[in-house]
Amino acid sequence: MESDASSSMALQALLARHVPEDVKEQEDLERMRHFAHALARPFSREQREAHFTGSAVVVDPAGARVVLLHHRKLQRWLQPGGHADVTDAGEMAATALREAREETGCRVFLHPTAPQPLDVDLHTIPARRDEPEHHHLDVRFLVVAENPDALAHDPAESFGVRWLTWDEAMTHADEAPLRRMLAKARRVVAGAP
Repeated sequence: MESDASSSMALQALLARHVPEDVKEQEDLERMRHFAHALARPFSREQREAHFTGSAVVVDPAGARVVLLHHRKLQRWLQPGGHADVTDAGEMAATALREAREETGCRVFLHPTAPQPLDVDLHTIPARRDEPEHHHLDVRFLVVAENPDALAHDPAESFGVRWLTWDEAMTHADEAPLRRMLAKARRVVAGAP
């Protein structure tokens, strides 16, 4: 129980220092801060209304390309990411790194100059046979693939994964929060403020 409390406090501290970029992100951040306090087990899928997830914008070492995967369940092009695992010990960066490794096959590390987190987003997951509609409270990080040529996808998770130029990735981004996150990542790798 003590580790749940310390993990929850680390999550609250992470969210407390995040600076949102637009109204949607500000609203999402406020709701995520509420859930970080209110949920007994914020990382558990057993929290039916909402739970925290971690995802990653994966770039190549030169920062010229970004990975998107064609998500199997949602049928959309998205960044790698998913549910927190016990092995992540409540560290959202650990969740993002693990998910990026699993879904791309690449060795990854946190980008050294990117804000942590890079972005946050609350989105609704539609009801399916085995679970009701619920919210994913996604904490997003910018990571670098050490070995971009190792790119491979997990058929259980996606129909495919590919390296795209920034402009190509933006054409695949079908929602404003994804475009916002990609734009932030592009500015960081370009060294822009």
